[in-house]
Amino acid sequence: MAIPEKYLKIEQRFSELEGLLADPQMIADQAQYQKLAKEYSSLAPIVSTLRAYAEAVVESEGIQKLLNEKQDEEFGALARSELSDLVKKQQEYLNHLNDLTNPKKKAKDRDLIVEIRAGTGGQEASLFAADLYRMYTKYADQKNWKVESISSNESETGGFKEVIFSVSGVGAEKHLQWESGAHRVQRVPETEASGRIHTSAATVAVLFEPEEVDVKIEPKDLKVDVFRSSGPGGQSVNTTDSAIRITHLPTGLVVICQDERSQLKNKYKAMRVLRARLMDKIQQENTAKTMQDRKLKIGTGDRSEKIRTYNYPDRRITDHRIGFTTHRLQEVMDGNLDVVTQALIKADEEESRNE
Repeated sequence: MAIPEKYLKIEQRFSELEGLLADPQMIADQAQYQKLAKEYSSLAPIVSTLRAYAEAVVESEGIQKLLNEKQDEEFGALARSELSDLVKKQQEYLNHLNDLTNPKKKAKDRDLIVEIRAGTGGQEASLFAADLYRMYTKYADQKNWKVESISSNESETGGFKEVIFSVSGVGAEKHLQWESGAHRVQRVPETEASGRIHTSAATVAVLFEPEEVDVKIEPKDLKVDVFRSSGPGGQSVNTTDSAIRITHLPTGLVVICQDERSQLKNKYKAMRVLRARLMDKIQQENTAKTMQDRKLKIGTGDRSEKIRTYNYPDRRITDHRIGFTTHRLQEVMDGNLDVVTQALIKADEEESRNE
C-alpha cells in the first residue's frame, strides 16, 4: 500500500525543519527559531505515526512475499493471521494520520501562559499556589507537554506569591482551558498547633499565547523600567539591573519579569506575557458582550469565580461549575488532573450537543 503523497510532503518538511533548527544562524534569531520549533513540534506526532505506518507496510509486504511462496499449512495460517493484524494496524495509522491533519478533528494545541497568584490566606495561600504549580507541571509531564518558567515571586515560606509559566503541546488547551478562576483549599496548616482547619485561596489565569502578528504593540505605548532582581524578603538576588518592568500605557497593564540573569531574556518573556494579557483582555471584553445571550455551564472565565475546592480533611475535590466531586485528592495533586479535566470536557461536549 503506497504512502499518500500529502504525508510524504509533511515528512520532507519535517526533515527540512530538523536541519534549520540545527543551524547556528537560525538559533541566533530567537523569534524565527521559536516559530520553526513550534512548527516542528506540531509535525512530530504526524511523522511518528507516518513512520509506524510505513514500517507496518514493509512488514506486510514481506509476509505477503512469503505467502506467495509455497509454505506448510501451519506456517501459512500463522502468516495470514499476522498479515491480517498488520492490515488493521495500517488502517488505524491512516485514520490517526487523518485526524492529525484534519483541521476539524485536530486537537487544539494553542500555546498557553498560566498565571497562579496567592489570594486570601497569607503564607498558607502562597503554599497552596506552589501546590497548584506542582500539580500542573506534573500533569504536563505526564502529557509530554513542554513547560517553561517565565516569572516567579517566592514567599518567605517557600511558596509562591505569583508564578507564571508557559505550557505547549498537543491537547494542552483542551485539558487546561477550564482552569481559570479561584481555587480554594481547606486544610490544617503545618504551623497550626490547635489543628484548626483554615480556608485559603489562589487564583489561576489561563491565557492563550498569541503570535506577535496577532497583537500589534507600538513601542511608543510601552514604558520599560529596569531594576535589580529581588527574592523573598526583598533581598537582592542579582548584582546587575536585569529585572524588567513593562507598562502598557493605553491599558495600564504591568508585567514584571526577573527570573533570568539576562535583561534581554527577561524583556522577551515579559513581552510574551503582555501580548497574552492584551489578547485575553480583548477576549474578555468580547465575552462580556455576548454573555447575556449565552452563559457557559462550566464558567465564564471570570478570574474571581470560585471554581474548585480542595478539601484535605475529607480528601475531596469539588468542581462547583458542574457539581463534580472526587475523593482522589492526593492523586490529583500528584498530577493526575485527568480525573477532573475529563469531567469538564464531557460536560462541555454535552452542552455543545444540547445547543
